[in-house]
Amino acid sequence: MEPAGNGGKLPKRIARLGELITNMWWTWQPDAQRLFERLDPVRWEEVRHNPVALLRRVERARLNAAVQTPAYLELYDRVMEEFDRALTGPTWFARAHPERAEAIVAYFSTEFGIHEAFPAYAGGLGVLAGDFLKEASDLGLPMVGVGLLYQHGYFTQRITEDGWQEAIYEPLDLENLPLHPVLGPDGQPVRVEVTIAGRPVRAQIWRLQIGRIPLYLLDTSLPENEPADRELSARLYDGDPERRIAQEMILGIGGVRALRALGLQPAVWHLNEGHSAFSILERLREHIAAGLPFEEAAARVRATTVFTTHTPVPAGHDRFSLSLIERAFAGYWEQLGLSFKDFCELARQDEPWGSTFNMTVLALRFADHRNAVSELHGHVTRKMWAHLWPDRPVEAVPIRHITNGVHVGTWLARRMRVLYQRYLGPDWLERLDDPTLWERVLEIPDEELWTVRRHLKRKLVAFMRERARRRWQGNRVSPIQIVASGVLLDPYALTIGFARRFALYKRAYLLFRDPERLRRLVNDPYRPVQIILAGKAHPADEPAKRMIQEIYRLIKDPAFGGRIAFLEDYDIEVARHLVQGVDVWLNTPRRPLEASGTSGQKAALNGVLNLSVLDGWWREGYNGANGWAIGEDREYEDPEAQDAADAASLYDLLEKAVVPLYYDVEADGIPHRWLRMVKESIRSLVPFFNTRRMVKEYLQEMYLPAMEAASPRTLPV
Repeated sequence: MEPAGNGGKLPKRIARLGELITNMWWTWQPDAQRLFERLDPVRWEEVRHNPVALLRRVERARLNAAVQTPAYLELYDRVMEEFDRALTGPTWFARAHPERAEAIVAYFSTEFGIHEAFPAYAGGLGVLAGDFLKEASDLGLPMVGVGLLYQHGYFTQRITEDGWQEAIYEPLDLENLPLHPVLGPDGQPVRVEVTIAGRPVRAQIWRLQIGRIPLYLLDTSLPENEPADRELSARLYDGDPERRIAQEMILGIGGVRALRALGLQPAVWHLNEGHSAFSILERLREHIAAGLPFEEAAARVRATTVFTTHTPVPAGHDRFSLSLIERAFAGYWEQLGLSFKDFCELARQDEPWGSTFNMTVLALRFADHRNAVSELHGHVTRKMWAHLWPDRPVEAVPIRHITNGVHVGTWLARRMRVLYQRYLGPDWLERLDDPTLWERVLEIPDEELWTVRRHLKRKLVAFMRERARRRWQGNRVSPIQIVASGVLLDPYALTIGFARRFALYKRAYLLFRDPERLRRLVNDPYRPVQIILAGKAHPADEPAKRMIQEIYRLIKDPAFGGRIAFLEDYDIEVARHLVQGVDVWLNTPRRPLEASGTSGQKAALNGVLNLSVLDGWWREGYNGANGWAIGEDREYEDPEAQDAADAASLYDLLEKAVVPLYYDVEADGIPHRWLRMVKESIRSLVPFFNTRRMVKEYLQEMYLPAMEAASPRTLPV
């Protein structure tokens, strides 16, 4: 990929910028991002931090000026040295497990959240998958990712004046993404074929490089496909069951065939949620075609399959009617040596309306290595799926937990990184999961930590105001919408952030349950509180969209003084500013429906305190001195009673603990008691709730046993 730079080639002295933009490694390297930003700060914002688009549009004069600037060249040389070391230098995995150097892990996910410039993700599942690949690259784990290339990604959210969410699907600008078609020996694009409902559907393979890790994406928008099939990779999470099952056949069956076409023989197959579980069927088919009986084929597949489930909400598990399965897989079960009835039994789940083919059931039955994503989620998951092991008590159901973490390089603010570098030592990034390292956080002077925290909040408010200005210039909004987008926020008032997918069980409404009590909180002239909300509702989730509308109506109410804002079109960029810039991160799910959650972990990394229900990861992270717990560590039979109790607890905590502590400022103008809690939060949370610990745990508990089981005899002949 050779960016033109206004019509010409890059100057020779900085020509490797053209190489740097082809690898998403730069997305978690602040210095690499500064290389692009310094070329043209205004255009860098205009292209939404997309370096491919930047280098194609930047003026030649700016490139020439960079070559004449010693400070820029010094930064360039340092970044390129780090880039080379990251891609070719020695790795932790090679040192720790040299005998497994060739044991590839194939990581399947329906979405990957890498960066806002490539919006092929819907929320936490995709962001976790992106963080997983980045950490695998940092550790040198031999992994490949497999997903779909969505031509329209997920939707762009617009909030109308009356608060209604509109979903706008815009085509991705593939020309300005570092995607490379995978070519065969003949120089032609490599394609795979999957038969769906009796018709052949072809998919082209694209590669997106994530540090050391290739992410292979399948794309059906090919002229030889039927028009409807070209749309299979158009949108993420299509609501139509016919298209949804076809998407998942492309992902699962097509994903296996893509890896085979590339000559890859993974030792471990990791399914991130059940969307890719059809890969199990394809691997069974391969073994059976090689002459193995079904039970032996099944044993070999189970031994090398890892399955992670992320949701305790029954509706979050894909299931298809048996009539749809019969149409979509016509003839496929015969290749497994099964009758249609036996084929359905592989994943049958009985529902009140009849039997279904459940993707989670398929994955659980054909994976020897299964996990939930937090301790509490492990308990919930074992109970949910205990009927698959009727001879065992619930707690003996073979589903463990590995608690989610976040990728530090991606989510840590640059100023906080500088602070950690200064006080934790030059090797701190190599020791992220070492608790003794983080004891040094207590040595950071309060003055320096407070200065950085105030800077990040000013940066957040400036970001919100600039977004509002651009919307106003576009003549797309009313004055009241501009107010609702946060232009009246005070960069020095206590600021609470709430941002996540809007679903009813997330209970964004809990904070607004007593509007009068909330009004008194936000309008206290001496100790004001301001709140920033963001999040998307699924386009088909009408109750969640109505919840956004009702909250938006309250936000527009002058009684709240412009101290509550809603940031539309929540994405990775918005999330990054929020988790770095607010003072408190609020999380109010209906316990125990939050599998893990990671946004609060990102916030803690940046010195933000958590105020959360004891659900998901926070139930493990909370120690009584590193944030606040809303409500009790218990379950309710009555949702209304749970809402009432949790809302009362939330308001009490804000009024009696959070607000007083923040505004308890000493003579030097610094809230030392607040910062003591911030340091305890960082010290106690960051070394565990990061992807370094998480990926190592997957390796030790799941991958290495699967690698041990994998051998030439377990691979297709």
